[in-house]
Amino acid sequence: MTQTSALRLAVVLAGLMGAAGVALAATAAHQPDATRLGSASSMLLFHASAVAGAALLTGYGIARRAPGLTATFGFVAGAALFAGDLVLRQYAGHGLFPMAAPTGGTLLILSWLVLALAAVWPRPAT
Repeated sequence: MTQTSALRLAVVLAGLMGAAGVALAATAAHQPDATRLGSASSMLLFHASAVAGAALLTGYGIARRAPGLTATFGFVAGAALFAGDLVLRQYAGHGLFPMAAPTGGTLLILSWLVLALAAVWPRPAT
């Protein structure tokens, strides 16, 4: 997969994450006892923006390619695990798997750190 197609995929996923985040926020506002959905919405909305930003930083060469893409897709996977676990708990009464939300949260934290490293990692001399 080329860098351009990977970044394009990331932006598509960011758009889907954003749409899902807004839908969950609306549902949380109108459904009783939906605090889990509010948290899931926030994670998706915040990290949809992070995915778009990390994709841009990587595409413009501000963040190194490999760690930039790792952080970008780490945001997608982490937010999906975190939000998916909360939504499943809300509607099905059980999570994705034990420790899914904390695993997703940890992946998000690591992705932020990888993005920071991707920006400060020296680029090879040309």
